[in-house]
Amino acid sequence: MKKLTLLLLLAAVPSLYAQEGADTTRKVRQGWTFGVLPSVAYDADLGLQLGALTNIYYFGDGSTYPEYLHSIYAEAAYTTKHYGLFRLSYDSRYLIPGHRLSVDMSYLPDLMCDFYGFNGYQSAYNSAYSTQDDPDYISRAYYKYRRDMFRFSADLQGELSSPWYWNAGVGVLHYSVGSVDVERLNSYTKDESKHLPDTTTLFDQYVSLGYIKAGEANGGTHPYLHGGLTFDTRDRQQNPRRGIHADAFLTYYAGLGDMAEYNDLKFNAAWRQYIQLLPQRLTFAYRLGTQLNVAGESPFYLNTYLNQLYMQRVVYEGLGGGNSIRGIMRNRILARGVAFANVEFRVQVAHFNIGKNLFYIGLNPFVDAGMVVQPYDDVYADPQRAEYLITYTDVLAESPSLYDNSRLHALHLSGGCGLKVAMNDNFVLSVDWATAFDKQDNGKFSNLYVKMGYMF
Repeated sequence: MKKLTLLLLLAAVPSLYAQEGADTTRKVRQGWTFGVLPSVAYDADLGLQLGALTNIYYFGDGSTYPEYLHSIYAEAAYTTKHYGLFRLSYDSRYLIPGHRLSVDMSYLPDLMCDFYGFNGYQSAYNSAYSTQDDPDYISRAYYKYRRDMFRFSADLQGELSSPWYWNAGVGVLHYSVGSVDVERLNSYTKDESKHLPDTTTLFDQYVSLGYIKAGEANGGTHPYLHGGLTFDTRDRQQNPRRGIHADAFLTYYAGLGDMAEYNDLKFNAAWRQYIQLLPQRLTFAYRLGTQLNVAGESPFYLNTYLNQLYMQRVVYEGLGGGNSIRGIMRNRILARGVAFANVEFRVQVAHFNIGKNLFYIGLNPFVDAGMVVQPYDDVYADPQRAEYLITYTDVLAESPSLYDNSRLHALHLSGGCGLKVAMNDNFVLSVDWATAFDKQDNGKFSNLYVKMGYMF
């Protein structure tokens, strides 16, 4: 999740790429620059984030400025919904001449990770079960489980023949998952009215019924390697106005120890296009993407992770949430294979200067979508197991085809609008409001995401 760090960060961190219309008379930076700044963000699913970060740049003799020679980024933060973010990363196009090297090490503990079942609409969602004042309330943790993730990755990109690039990388993902630690969460408050009841969650039911197998119910360690191609004709890497950025790649995951049976090959592809309709005023942007299981078997928690060729932000959750489908609950669409789309207009409403810095205020109305492509085939195949697993009689009365395959591949849709405040085109403070078009995707009408940058 890219961070909102107050306008102080916007003024303190140098521009990374040359910009059209930028002030070229400012002083060239040399040597090292760094500073420690607050890390502040808000996400409808994760809550308010507070912490600290630093970005250290090395410009050498300044001959490459505003592009840096080396960048080191470190961040430590925690959210009000018990999500932690601890990250150290390195990025350079000069350590290995002619290649871009990106190294990332992150630890992401999550005491209340979202779990809404498999196959999107085939898993009914009832907001009453997690709404404390509702007569049908079970627990705020009913649609949650505990998930801690450690990630290490090292990715290399080189040029074939512009605009074509090759990519290769290795890494490891380690997951520790299990039932919500109710006792630990309750220890954080002395107000007993806010304590969680010790009850069976949806995750617990999936484990007891064998939908989540015993071998994957506690997590595991998965080294991986990936490789692919990138096509990039964007006019700039930050906030592009025109061009195409597309990639396609394969990722092979292995399993260590008890997870040796889980070896799988995934295919990812994404197409991002930016079309300038009015210079400096209006851009039409869209992204189409998919993640498919090509061979082997993947544990459920790896299917909540969207693979990337190189790390540009810390969080790459599955479909749903502020980084994929805004307005739809995080991880709402969990399947063996998925597809998604984001379509938006980026309008620059007003331009103004503060000192030597150029600012603009923008709006970006958008529509997001996602769908199941490769489902978990055995879910709800047995009517008795399905009735035990989810007993939403009121929801079934409104949607009698809830467990039919007729909704299996239905689109999950959301829409909304963002407010952007940008400085020198590179740094964009983003406030997105979004809502799901179907209450099965979110019981809340308003969902707010305050972060840095455009989503893609």
